[in-house]
Order: sequence, then structure tokens, then C-alpha cells
Amino acid sequence: MKEAIDPSPSRRQVLRLAAMVMACAVATKAPNAAEALKGEGSNSYVPADGVSTFEKVWQTVRDRFYDPRHNELDWPEVRERYLPDVQRATSLDSLARVINSMLSALHASHTRFYTPDEPEYYQLADIFAGALRRRGLRRAFPDGRISYPGIGIISGFEATGRNTITGVIDGTPAQQAGLRAGDEIIAADGTGFEPIGSFRGKVGKSVVLEVHRGVSVLQVPVMPIDLEPTKMFLRGLESSARIIESNGRRIGYVHVWCYAGSIYQRALEHLLSQGALKDADALIWDLRDGWGGAQPQYLDLFNARAPTMQVTARSGTSEFVNMKWRKPVAMLINGGTRSGKEVLAYGFKKYRLGELIGTRTEGAVLAATAFLIGRGLLLLAVEDVRVDGERLEGVGVTPTIEVQAGAASVGSDDPQVSRAVAVLSRT
Repeated sequence: MKEAIDPSPSRRQVLRLAAMVMACAVATKAPNAAEALKGEGSNSYVPADGVSTFEKVWQTVRDRFYDPRHNELDWPEVRERYLPDVQRATSLDSLARVINSMLSALHASHTRFYTPDEPEYYQLADIFAGALRRRGLRRAFPDGRISYPGIGIISGFEATGRNTITGVIDGTPAQQAGLRAGDEIIAADGTGFEPIGSFRGKVGKSVVLEVHRGVSVLQVPVMPIDLEPTKMFLRGLESSARIIESNGRRIGYVHVWCYAGSIYQRALEHLLSQGALKDADALIWDLRDGWGGAQPQYLDLFNARAPTMQVTARSGTSEFVNMKWRKPVAMLINGGTRSGKEVLAYGFKKYRLGELIGTRTEGAVLAATAFLIGRGLLLLAVEDVRVDGERLEGVGVTPTIEVQAGAASVGSDDPQVSRAVAVLSRT
């Protein structure tokens, strides 16, 4: 779902072929999001604005949700059910909880309301920036630059209230500090951890995180930076590329954290043709976690029956056109593999391009678009999606080799990567 969307496909093609899409967005009159970035968001909450935001979210779902029957819900009745809770909300955070409780009744992926206190708000704003820029993005980001203070993790709060890391993006302060998937962040500088709030006003300064790792409690210093989502995900892809030596074979590894835009596919092809992975004997293609948005044609990279053309200029610089990978490949998936990445996983498995290793994908394969409403961002499923006639929503894709993740799955501790290396080193 952050992303420099490829402008070349038509809107209908993008909506139909990938679950993270570019589409029109609706902006409403709202306080500048820069105020929220100063930490004033919850404290400056106005109940009347909350009711207005709720009403606009409800109306947008009524008019744009992919199923006009709202999955058999009486949508006007749903409004009446949740409106009293909205009127009692005292902060943007409590309003978002009510709205998301209402949206969860739809039982649909790609349907959630995000606030400026969540990294996903900025990542999705960047993913849909092309459309949002034409329809009010500057009301939230006056200078047109989308960024947030952070360290480069993918995480979420559990029922216990603890924030558990599910992914550490390569080349970020989190990776440099040694944080791992599976770590639980309890506090930052001695106070409860907040994904955005803990780093506001602290860019370039050390923040000490209290981290639970297994039975250990660690104090991990980390230095937050100002993150621009697309640049972060692209740098993460490029930084992840490495060679793993095993049984005399050179196994290439790359992690595509976000696939919403051809920029990521071009970066992958460059790594394979001229970059760090060009001399690899096999490839581990990691599509775990992060955002989707991939196009089905990205699988053409592994179509061995089409030619690759190399073009060399007078200066001596060259590039490859229609790059193909004709060596063994394995794909890694898990419950955080979603959207267009699931379409790739489906095709990869169906057409037997290689082993699919890990755990079942999320089953989040509806086509979505974004709306700026009030001081938040609504991600809404607006079209159903079928792949080769099959509906993957709520089903997902199962691996050919199931391997559960470890408690702290990163690097050499990652059992899914280790299994892929073992499989490819025997190929």
C-alpha cells in the first residue's frame, strides 16, 4: 500500500490489477497537519470537527465502498450505532478508534482510518501523492514534502499495549541500532512508546528505547531521522541486497519492502543486471511485510523465453532492456505479504517459477484508494479483485514450503531465509 505509483497504466488498469492503486482522493477543510506534527493534534481536538469527520467517512463509504450492499450491513443503522461514541470522543485518537471499529464491521481489507500519529498516514499519503497532490494534499503538507520523524520499523500494538516490531527496514536507524523483528518496544526515554510521538522534536538526537527481546530487557539507543517514505523504501530495497555464500554457491538476497510503483521494479532489475546481485547463482526474493501495489507483469522478470537487450551509448554507459533472471529463485512470504504482492505470490506459485517459502499471505486483495478527511486519511476498498478468476480476499496464498518465523527473525536468525538458502544451495 508508499509509493511512487507508476503513472503509465490507466486508472482502471491499476485498480483492476493491483490492490494498491492511484485514484482520486477527497480533501476536506481541516487544520494544517503541521500542527499535529508539533504534538498538538490530540490536545486541540474539537468534538464538532470529530462529528464532521465521522459523517464524511460514513458518507464516503456509503458512496464509494466496492460493495454497494456494504457486505449486507444496514449502513444507515451502523451510523446511528456509532454516532453516540463519536460525540463522546475527546481526542483524535479516540475518534479514530470509533471510526475504525465501524469500518471493521465491513470485514474488508484496505479499509481503515489513519491519523498523523501513525507512520502509515504518511506512507499512504506518499503512495497516493499523485492524486492527492491535485486534490488538496497541500492542506495537510503545505510545502508538498511528505515526511515523518522515525527510525524505519514496521510495527503494531498488540492487545497488551506493547508495540511489536514485525519488520526492520534495511539502511535505517532501526537496523543500525540492532533492532529486530519480534522485539517489543515498551518505552522511549522513559515514557510510553508512540510510533510518531516518541520521535517528534528529536530528529538527530539519541532516543533510548526500552526493548523486550525474549526474556531480556534491553536499553537500545537510536537516532531518529526525518523519513520520506518512498526514499526510505527504495533505500531499504537497495540496502538489503547481499550475497550469501552456501555450499559453493552465491545466493543473492533482496527485500522489496514496498511495491507500489515501477521505481521499485526498476531498482530490482538494476541490482540483478548491473548491481550487487549480478553475479549471484540464485535469488531470494523477499516480499514479506510492507506495502503491496505490485503489477502482475513484474513476474515477466522470470520469463526465460523472452530476450534481454543491452543498449550501450557512445559514452560507454549501458543499460538492459527487458531484463530477465534465468537462474533459480525462491520467494519469501508471510502474513504481512499483502495486496499486489499476493498477486505476484499467486502467479509465482501457479506457474511454478520457484519455491514459495514462509507462511500464508494476509488475504488483503481488494483495490483501494485514499481520501483525506478531516485531519486523517481514509484508505478504502473501492473495487473487488479476482486473479485468474479466483478471489484471494480473505484467502491469501499458501507457501509451497511452510516455515514459521523465529522470535527475532532477522539476518542469520531468520529461519525462512535460512530455509531458502538451503533450498537454493542444493539447486
